[in-house]
Amino acid sequence: MPEKILALMKRLNRGVAMLIGILLLVCVLFILTEIIIRKLGASLGGTDEISGYVMAIVTSWGMGFALLELSHVRIDFLRVQVGALGRSLFDLFSMIVLSGTITLIAFRCWPVVERSLLNGSRANTPLETPLALVQLPWFAGWLWFAIVSWFTLTAALMLVLRGEFQQSEAAIGTVGDDEVEIHT
Repeated sequence: MPEKILALMKRLNRGVAMLIGILLLVCVLFILTEIIIRKLGASLGGTDEISGYVMAIVTSWGMGFALLELSHVRIDFLRVQVGALGRSLFDLFSMIVLSGTITLIAFRCWPVVERSLLNGSRANTPLETPLALVQLPWFAGWLWFAIVSWFTLTAALMLVLRGEFQQSEAAIGTVGDDEVEIHT
């Protein structure tokens, strides 16, 4: 069961990562078009604003993928001093704190989105972008990250309770120095 949960989360987040990559590629093409048009003496306008919105959205959505790829930074000087059970307990504690924090962030994002929806808020820029248009996918990304973190925590907890510490570490541990591949 925990293996199925983790596999589903990884599969879904790989799809999310592909969509994020496509969105970033479109943003880069938009910026490059702006640069070329500026050389010709014209401008599309708003590239800085739009790229800022894209960065906020892809960051919130990319966090779940980063979690499952063990890409979040942790200081683990105590963790490396203990055995498999101890490392699993440190990892679970880390996931509990992360899941709680991300859930709090997601809950605190909603009032921002709600206020923009109720007020019909627009950016104070020449584009006058409806803020809800940007904030809804931004909020959904934080919500997705919270969902992924709780499902991942649940799966890892099941693995630890079954005594499968190595599998739990593979799901929520850290990448050690000996596991990092250096490309030169």
